[in-house]
Amino acid sequence: MERASELGFNWLFVNPVQRPGESGSLYSIADYFSFNPLLVDTASPLDAEAQLRDAIAEAGRLGLRVLADLVVNHCAVDSDLVRRHPEWFSWDANGRVAHPFAVDEGRKVVWTDLARFDHEHSRGAEGLYRYFRDVVEFLIGCGFSGFRCDAAYQVPPAFWTRLIGDTKAGHPGTLFFAETLGSSAADTRRTAAAGFDYIFNSSKWWDFASPWLMEQYHLTRQVAPSVSFPESHDTERLAEEVRGNVAAIRQRYFFAALFSAGVMIPIGFEYGFHRRLHVVNTRPIDWEATSVDLTGFVEEVNGIKSAHAVFREESITQVLPYGNPRVLLMWKASPAAGDEALLVLNTDTEHRQQFAARDLRAFVQSGAPLVDCSPGSRLDYLPCPFSYDLEPGQGLVLVAPGDSTPS
Repeated sequence: MERASELGFNWLFVNPVQRPGESGSLYSIADYFSFNPLLVDTASPLDAEAQLRDAIAEAGRLGLRVLADLVVNHCAVDSDLVRRHPEWFSWDANGRVAHPFAVDEGRKVVWTDLARFDHEHSRGAEGLYRYFRDVVEFLIGCGFSGFRCDAAYQVPPAFWTRLIGDTKAGHPGTLFFAETLGSSAADTRRTAAAGFDYIFNSSKWWDFASPWLMEQYHLTRQVAPSVSFPESHDTERLAEEVRGNVAAIRQRYFFAALFSAGVMIPIGFEYGFHRRLHVVNTRPIDWEATSVDLTGFVEEVNGIKSAHAVFREESITQVLPYGNPRVLLMWKASPAAGDEALLVLNTDTEHRQQFAARDLRAFVQSGAPLVDCSPGSRLDYLPCPFSYDLEPGQGLVLVAPGDSTPS
């Protein structure tokens, strides 16, 4: 928590803390009102709930709000809820409780340790809703001030509209983040419109050229702001994917942090961890000793994001044409603050690329002077014409503040 705060983050997201079923998966919750024994300090005189409240209070002292994972699409197949409230669940033609699934690259993945709730057609839908309303109140009582809603797109939007509305009526500052990865842009937009404060975008998988990311971004940005990430607990570690190429890791964080309103990394990204996180098996002993330390870079990029409103919202964004396909030129503008920004990114993580422009001011609508806010060394003066040799994966951040006087 101290390191997250020092790096400039203001939220801490934790996977489910409740007691899991026999599979041990954090997302296979057996009891929503008790805690995973692996997370409890048995030597403490405090009970589990008090320990959690103390931890969240310490996060607050460090300037961090804490986001709980809220799992309402399913529970553990061996949960007592299946026996006590069969009317809350979906059942197959053979009388067996249905399992949730997802399609990953055309392959159907079924989670047999999970039982799927039926929020839409259950004759006990009201009781199911009230149960999860109590779960949310319980977690808020523990100190959580936001929820990352797992598989939100698989739950009817009407459920979310009611839950979010009821929660915010009593706790106005509570935020809801929708996990919609794997859903279509239309489904994402429909889910976001249910009242979510944030969604997660798919910029991690962008090749810096295909049109799909900007198409999705413009479909959803006016409905809800989004959060980017270079890796997550659901993906391979980026350092493993790029075979330890530090320039590629820096490049992906630079883009994730400055593309959309929010940015997220899992613990260990800042040290270039290679071992994928696992919702059953990961333990503190899996901490890796590496020669990579990106903490200074992450802190500096987060400082840029914090200093300029254009990087903290779903701003108007456009990829501008440029003659070198290995250089990404992206324009962003904040209607509220009036800020404009140019991101110049070397998409090549192995070789230098040159960026040149006759007049940088031609890329901003206000014609205001641009200031170099890039991580690392910065130029005090931007010449006209402008030419710069970008190191592998390097990005430039050029900002025309909203209060600038046009030249």
